Amino acid sequence: MKDLTADIKKDTLMNKVTTHIELIFAIISGILILTGWLLLRMDINTAAIPIFILAFLIGGYYKAKEGIQDTIEEKELNVEMLMIIAAIGAAIIGYWMEGAILIFIFALSGALETYTMNRSQKEISALMDIQPEEALRITDDAEERVHISKLVICDRVLVKPGERIPTDGKIVRGESAIDEAAITGESIPLEKKADDEVYAGTMNINGSITVEVTKLSSETLFQKIINLVQNAQSEKSPSQQFLERFEGPYVKIVLGVVAVMMVLPHFLLGWSWNETFYRAMILLVVASPCALVASIMPATLSAISNGARKGILFKGGVHLENLSHLQAIAFDKTGTLTKGKPEVTDVVVREGMTHEEFLYIVGSIESYSNHPLAQAITAYSKKNSQKALKRPDQLDDKAGWGVKGRLHEKEYYVGKADFVGVDIAQSFHDGVADTLTNSGKTVVFVKDEQGIVGILALKDVIRKETVKAIQQLQALQVQAIMITGDSERTAQAIAKEAAIQKYVAECLPETKVETVKNLKDEYQIVGMVGDGINDAPALATANVGIAMGEGTDVALETADVVLMKNDLEKIAEAIKLSKRMNRIIKQNVIFSIVVIMLLISSNFLQIIDLPFGVIGHEGSTILVILNGLRLLR
Repeated sequence: MKDLTADIKKDTLMNKVTTHIELIFAIISGILILTGWLLLRMDINTAAIPIFILAFLIGGYYKAKEGIQDTIEEKELNVEMLMIIAAIGAAIIGYWMEGAILIFIFALSGALETYTMNRSQKEISALMDIQPEEALRITDDAEERVHISKLVICDRVLVKPGERIPTDGKIVRGESAIDEAAITGESIPLEKKADDEVYAGTMNINGSITVEVTKLSSETLFQKIINLVQNAQSEKSPSQQFLERFEGPYVKIVLGVVAVMMVLPHFLLGWSWNETFYRAMILLVVASPCALVASIMPATLSAISNGARKGILFKGGVHLENLSHLQAIAFDKTGTLTKGKPEVTDVVVREGMTHEEFLYIVGSIESYSNHPLAQAITAYSKKNSQKALKRPDQLDDKAGWGVKGRLHEKEYYVGKADFVGVDIAQSFHDGVADTLTNSGKTVVFVKDEQGIVGILALKDVIRKETVKAIQQLQALQVQAIMITGDSERTAQAIAKEAAIQKYVAECLPETKVETVKNLKDEYQIVGMVGDGINDAPALATANVGIAMGEGTDVALETADVVLMKNDLEKIAEAIKLSKRMNRIIKQNVIFSIVVIMLLISSNFLQIIDLPFGVIGHEGSTILVILNGLRLLR
């Protein structure tokens, strides 16, 4: 057991060393430079030079390797090659320590970039670590532990308390509290029972449950999150793509100017050959676009990492960059602004009838209907009536109109006004039904032989965070537009409740794309938020498509940004993150250009020496990387 523990500790140590090897090499290079400097102070020059050469080799190993490989693969010179040439040039003219310092600081900035990459992948690593590799599959007469890749749809797996759920599926037996923080970021465990959905990677807290597999291991929500973040990190923003295209020609121009400067100042300005070559080497160092190249990628990766940690998944730097330019965002209503399920909001009964008795009657009759309104009424009745619902003696479902049922020898009609009689429906309680309808609610009437027994008003209620989310967007000068298939009157009521000033009513699923195109003509840069299959084309048409995490697979795959917790307030947070990232990138680019121009000018005026050129150039590179790392917070 001790040997096993020792091996684990050894492997952990080796992993840490491997992860930070570039930084370790840079530090060793720095120590060697300090040693060489001390030897120079003691006038032991012959011993100092080999030390500096060792600092060159150790500190420059990774950057030289990267530069040579990229040059061979892309057949294009790069910043790394400029630094190698500059360091060798410094050594040629006897500036061993300055060349070694150049390599050291360049290696240090490279280690910082690697650190940024590692930090940006931290969320993926955390997810990968909690992903179960095996599942306990159960059949009628046996249990077997299998790899999750062996699971097929309709297989059943047993998940014990304290274990992570290995697959997406639905509970078929048992109930338990499930911690879904790894998927949604929600810190409070949810109580789940039979027929409830569960997700791979979430934690089963306190009960044994049997889960029926509904998705293959490669198609689970868990795996999609990992794929989304991985793809986002590999996709480059337009700014990054521009800089990479700019880098090759710029390096050639710098080398050309350096070659000219090795000759012309001697003849035109009367510099000595030694001074001419020395100034050419300084130009080679200070004109290198290291800081400019490092201005974007660390900042972008840090922002993507920050968003992933908060449940906002960006599918690439391009989408993160575009968010800050949004002029308007179109919201699908059902399932996005609203919960997507109708709920009973009002109950009005005739005199002599109690609410509980009314709910017992309508709940019993509706309990055997599959209509969404009937299911909502049944759920409300069960929750608010003390009496257990009873199976109706007779039930006749009139599709599109309502149901006719017999309960306790009495006949009831449950449905729309036309089904129970328009005149008596409209006159009930001084026309209260019209008031409820005007507020965007669907009214269900219940009638017996004496007339209207009562009415229920149902509504797809807006999410609790909707109003605040819309207000946050308005504060960011982003126009919110609701797109819905509802009638003008209903759409107006919902929009007012959601604090949305503009809406498009009676919009059919097939016309959503055209609606988004019209909005793009009006606002130029438009986002679209949706969750359903019919939202996918509109999500693809918008400049930035945003999908709700609980939406359909098609919506998730089509969108550019995914809100894992279905929290609409995260949209404003994502826009703020985008604006902050673009602001930091702009700071980095301006700072880098100013430093390069200042150092080049100082070199031509013979003000700056090679050590200060090295420190100014590489110091600016480290500063822009550190500035980008601020986005991790």
